[in-house]
Amino acid sequence: MEIIKSFSFGGFPSKAVLCNKQELLPSDTALFVADHHTRELISLPEGLAEVTLIPGEEGKQWDAVDKILKTAMEEGLARDSLICGAGGGVVTDMTAFAGSLYMRGCRVILIPTSLLAMVDAALGGKTGIDAGVYKNMIGTFYPAEEVRICPELLRDLPLKEYMNGLGEVLKTAIIGDADLLQLLVEKREAVLARDTEILSEIIRRCILVKGALVEEDLREKGRRAFLNLGHTFGHALEAVSEFRWSHGAAVIWGTVKALEASVRLGLASPDWAEEMKSLFLGYGYELEALEDPQAILEAMKMDKKKQKGKLRYILPAGPQDIRIEFLDPDFVLEVLKVK
Repeated sequence: MEIIKSFSFGGFPSKAVLCNKQELLPSDTALFVADHHTRELISLPEGLAEVTLIPGEEGKQWDAVDKILKTAMEEGLARDSLICGAGGGVVTDMTAFAGSLYMRGCRVILIPTSLLAMVDAALGGKTGIDAGVYKNMIGTFYPAEEVRICPELLRDLPLKEYMNGLGEVLKTAIIGDADLLQLLVEKREAVLARDTEILSEIIRRCILVKGALVEEDLREKGRRAFLNLGHTFGHALEAVSEFRWSHGAAVIWGTVKALEASVRLGLASPDWAEEMKSLFLGYGYELEALEDPQAILEAMKMDKKKQKGKLRYILPAGPQDIRIEFLDPDFVLEVLKVK
């Protein structure tokens, strides 16, 4: 087991580690949470209490959290008992949310099984569930004490889910790691081929970028908001499309919209914006959406990242140069109409 780094997130100790499949499940796990897809990835000791959830975003609702909490009570878990969640961002979010609520907070260790969860969702303490189609509207900040990452699990990940995670990788590189961005430009074929050595380096770099921002700003009052690049636009597209757009693909589309807004405001150069669009196209992402721009704008009004009733937009002015802007809705609508 290799420690990537030990962090302190708002007083919560949390560490991210690379490990092999045999090291994934902590020996003192009291309750194991997974979904129907990820349950088979890890061998469980006989008699271990477990909860198996419906996979996918549609299952990210209160009923699933309630199931975890009721099982914890039935099994007599205490505050120092360990709940371990293995899955993508949906499972890790709901496991940590349940852990934050059980006896006002019990131990949680997360085992991300998707690239998106490894580089983003499982680290940093954001937990929660959706409210209908509106993403992550109900939740807490509760960092897991440990995130155990096994890149080997990505070999059999469906292509759509792998690309889902790469969307967050590309976003992270633009935000905070010039060397990672260059790696993604130069090693595209190896990245798409899921080269284990390169994946380990990508995961490590993403963890360090996100971890540094969360250590500085657990509750997203300042620079942690940079991690939302592409998300205000992207979450709205997910909602309007009823999740036909996957999260990573929507984040890339949202990043393109943020780039277009940034160019219109004179923050980003048109040439650099086109370079980023070409990079996204080279990885096979769709940069245009057929959904109604007005409907997308209306969905944005439900975004939880508002300040004093106004939406914050995270705009890239250049590599590792991120700005937070409050934009007029008419301006945003014009950006949304650009094809």
